[in-house]
Amino acid sequence: MTAATLFRLMLAGELGLYLLLGGTLVARCDWAIGQAIGLALLLAVALRGFIVSVTFIFSRAHAAAAPAACRIGPGQALTMFLREWAAFCLLFTLLVPFERFFMGSDRLGRRGDGRTPLLLIHGYQCNRGFWLWLRSALERNGWQAATLSLSPVFNDIDGYVELVARRIEEVCAATGSDRVILVGHSMGGLVSRAYLRRHGAARVAKLVTLGSPHHGSRLAVLGLGENGRQMVPGSAWLAAINAPGAVPLPPTASIYSCQDNYVMPQDSSVLEGAKVVPLAGIGHIEMAFSPEIERRLLAELGSC
Repeated sequence: MTAATLFRLMLAGELGLYLLLGGTLVARCDWAIGQAIGLALLLAVALRGFIVSVTFIFSRAHAAAAPAACRIGPGQALTMFLREWAAFCLLFTLLVPFERFFMGSDRLGRRGDGRTPLLLIHGYQCNRGFWLWLRSALERNGWQAATLSLSPVFNDIDGYVELVARRIEEVCAATGSDRVILVGHSMGGLVSRAYLRRHGAARVAKLVTLGSPHHGSRLAVLGLGENGRQMVPGSAWLAAINAPGAVPLPPTASIYSCQDNYVMPQDSSVLEGAKVVPLAGIGHIEMAFSPEIERRLLAELGSC
């Protein structure tokens, strides 16, 4: 099953419940149709707020100490929560379920500027719709950015490797480049490392990970599928990929938020051998729309 199918089914089920509730209120309690619709919208937003709240409760319980420069106050924490709530609503209500409508085809071609093309790899329970905003930002700054959707949604992380390998070859063929830069969000960083473990770094000029749980996340205990179990701290899969010398890394940067609400403890994103870039007050899903993530990512790409 793809992520788009999964979330469309979930939305359909949710809509069915709201129609049942709304119809009951209109028929039996003399509610106006507008009132019933308003309640349904309120419940939909509140449900997503509850889910985001759970992630923040977990992150608080398993938080790593933030460096002094990355500590935030209560006001910043509240603002971060609200941005993450909005990002969650946008991503999982529109962009992931209907990514074909929003994303279109990647715009790749042969150019003479010498820039290495990018391959953007999304995370757990997402698809290429995650990259809508960042892909546009990268293209405005002169980068060619390719995407892919990892499928099936609940798979062994290593099961995505050949999909990534094929996409890398397609991008190289379309652009005339002999290498790509991999940019992975969340589980996408682990998928990138799984590719490097199997195929080596010959086709990869650089790896940039955004909020990737290189040593796992406590929140993964709530995850479904083999990939969810593999991201639980202490899993055999993580032990193998983090073994000394297991993964030949190209130049690598790990950008992460010290208040990440999905990756916990947050210093799980610290990867040996990588340049580590800690940031303050950015939610995990919010990274898809964050101007600060855009700025830091462009800075890392500018060094290529």
